[in-house]
Parts: sequence; C-alpha cells; structure tokens
Amino acid sequence: MALKVLHIVILASVKYMLTLPYAMIIGMEYKYAILALLGGGIGGFLFFYYLSKRVLKGWRVLLPQICQRVPVGIKQRVQLFCSSKNKKPRKRFTRRKRFLVKIKTTYGLWGIIIATPFFLTIPVGAFLANKYYSRRKNIVFYMILSIVSWGMVYSGIILLFPRIFFQ
Repeated sequence: MALKVLHIVILASVKYMLTLPYAMIIGMEYKYAILALLGGGIGGFLFFYYLSKRVLKGWRVLLPQICQRVPVGIKQRVQLFCSSKNKKPRKRFTRRKRFLVKIKTTYGLWGIIIATPFFLTIPVGAFLANKYYSRRKNIVFYMILSIVSWGMVYSGIILLFPRIFFQ
C-alpha cells in the first residue's frame, strides 16, 4: 500500500491530470488516492518552483563563465549565443511574438494559475510562475489553491461518472 501511495505522489507531482484515474484503476482506496494526489501535486509544485529559482539563478551566473571558457574551435558556433547577452538586437515583431504578448497580457498570471494542472504540467507551470511572476506576493498560495481546486474537480468528475473509469 505504501508503495502505491508513493507511486501516486510521484506521478501527481509531474502529471497531475492523469493521476487520480490511474490511482483508481490500480485499485487504490478513494481517500488515499485523493490525499496522495493533493500531496503529490502540492509537493511537486513546491519542489519545481524552488528548483527553477535555483536553476535560473545558476544559469545567470554560469553563462558568462561558460562563454569565457569555450574552446577556440567552438567559438564561431557559440559566438552568437554568447554575444547576444552583451548587445541587444533590434526587436522584430513577428506573428508569434505578437501572439505570445497578447496571451501574456490577456491571461497573464491567472492564465498560468488556472492552466497549470490541466493544460500545463506542474513542472512547466512552476517554472513559468517563477520566471515571470516570482515577485508577486501570493503566487505560491494561488498555485496551491489551483491544485486543490482542480483536485476537487477531478474527484467530482470521477464520482459523477464512475462508469468511465470503472468498467
């Protein structure tokens, strides 16, 4: 039983949407499945949120050192990558960039919060929340609230339509 719970917790921290039906299919009790789903989702978000903070900070520190120590034979290939940090190129507005700006300005923080467990995986949502909205005061609370809310929605769907999952 403990191995099943651990399995569900790890799966919920990465792929939240598929975890509850999977837990019910492998024969886990409903209350333990819900607790493992919520624990794994919240724990996974916290883990990936703070891990991405360290990764982004480390990347900013390591990139100049990597560019300085590149061997001469490879310098031509990575010169554009390393020099892009020093001088800013002229901005080009393409359809894709306009679309991304429109999405970010239209949906923004709340779009990431609502879409994270459902459309985005928890690691991607945690990374985006940390990269773009880490200075917001209650971002962690809102993401945890979203994870719990989606867990209630998933459990409600399974309770309303049990024949889909248990045939």
